[in-house]
Amino acid sequence: MKTQTQAPIQILHSASRRRVFMLQTLVGCAATGTALQATAQTMVAEGDAQATALGYKADATKVDKAKQPKYAAGQVCSTCTLFQGAASAAAGGCPLFAGKQVFGKGWCSAWAKKG
Repeated sequence: MKTQTQAPIQILHSASRRRVFMLQTLVGCAATGTALQATAQTMVAEGDAQATALGYKADATKVDKAKQPKYAAGQVCSTCTLFQGAASAAAGGCPLFAGKQVFGKGWCSAWAKKG
């Protein structure tokens, strides 16, 4: 008789473990999704205070040469020492704009040739 009374308890225990597993899986997936969203960096807006101070433009061809005499044609973020993406990347990180990305074709007054 012990085996007959143990069977329903084992079934309940098994179902409980399945529920716990499913809940843990669900929570794990939600946490992964949240982490991915947190690591997706936003782009620097030209109107940001730091961007304005550095004369950042998302498109280097739009730099006002009268206001930014340091600018020379061909200088873009993707060829700057500070650019943290591949040279061919459309965007990448920059330590001057913590937690944000700059356009590879952008420019700012801190541009320094990648060496």
